[in-house]
Amino acid sequence: MRTGTLTSHKIVTLTEAKKQMEDWKQSGKTIAFTNGCFDIIHSGHIASLEAAATLADKLVVGLNADVSVKGLKGDGRPVNDEQSRATVIAALAMVDAVVLFSEPTPIELIKTLLPDFLVKGGDYKVEDIAGAQEVIANGGKVVINPILKGFSTTSIINKLKQASKG
Repeated sequence: MRTGTLTSHKIVTLTEAKKQMEDWKQSGKTIAFTNGCFDIIHSGHIASLEAAATLADKLVVGLNADVSVKGLKGDGRPVNDEQSRATVIAALAMVDAVVLFSEPTPIELIKTLLPDFLVKGGDYKVEDIAGAQEVIANGGKVVINPILKGFSTTSIINKLKQASKG
């Protein structure tokens, strides 16, 4: 019989995530948090998640809900609905929990969870990252991981559009 955590059990509410993180912290585990839309999973996403996972014992992923993705990316996005995206992210071995959020940024999620590590991919400055001040004030660290060049959901969508014209 399989003993690992089933994918469906990794998709949690904010209240469930907070309780799980309290339990992990009480048992001496460190927690990293990262977030994103993760609309069409590609190698860049995997590299980013793996880098975040190496920082701590547990990795929590904040996932933009459909309304949030549409606000950030425009009409036609997301390509995959929030439940599908949450299921794919939760199925990854390095991910311990997935929490959906509807706001443009995960600031409230981060302020509630206060992870040990807040991880973003890209060329951000710490002061521009939602929740960075709160995590640092709580004794945590903010880590900016480089983006794996040549991979983006937008470029995948554009390639599909070009292929469908040909």
